[in-house]
Amino acid sequence: MPKIYLSPSTQEGNPYVNGGNEEQYMNLVADAMIPYLRSSGIQYTRNTPDMTAAQSIRASNAGNYDFHIALHSNAAPESNAGNVQGAEVYYYPNSADGKRMADILVKNLKEIYPGRVRALTTTYLGEVTKTRAPAVLIEFAYHDNVEDANWIKNNIQNMAIAVVKSLCEYFDIPFVQPQPPRTGTVTLNSGRLNIRSKPSLTAPVLTQAYNGAKITALGQWEDWYVVNYNGTVGYAASRYITV
Repeated sequence: MPKIYLSPSTQEGNPYVNGGNEEQYMNLVADAMIPYLRSSGIQYTRNTPDMTAAQSIRASNAGNYDFHIALHSNAAPESNAGNVQGAEVYYYPNSADGKRMADILVKNLKEIYPGRVRALTTTYLGEVTKTRAPAVLIEFAYHDNVEDANWIKNNIQNMAIAVVKSLCEYFDIPFVQPQPPRTGTVTLNSGRLNIRSKPSLTAPVLTQAYNGAKITALGQWEDWYVVNYNGTVGYAASRYITV
């Protein structure tokens, strides 16, 4: 199952024109993402507000992540402050995976943001150029513009959903609505329960659970549970689990 490094902005010194700051609101977006990530089976490590961007990059590079995603809001140059609007998704020009994710995000953000949404290349943003995993940096809107800042504050949940939907599309796994984790018991007549990388009988088996084993159901998609079994997250046929 996919593992991401989630890096909301730690820039508390970037004030919003309508109150608050970039660190505060990007962490609210990350908070809102967590239930969707968990139910959809996407494992994550998240930076902390006391970290710098450089520390987030080092932490990301120290792990084995499938993607690095940075959450930010934007501001125009001082000479044009308050006069620019738009959502932008940045990726490294030589990264095919970064471009694919950026294009998916643009498509999904266009469904919720009322203005221009673009995918742009960058060779200077460290969280895109210096991460070992493929990466994107999202600038959701301009926090020095009143309309954009209001949009951010009114769309925290929609932004979180758009990002997690995009991750699910990128990893080719179902997007699962948040559900309370439930403890279940593996119920078999014989053999062991296969826990797979995708909800398909032909998907690779990650591990197996024995009859009577306790297992955590994180979410449900059709006839499959997203499960955590002894630290392994995957999909298991729901008919063999009693919750």
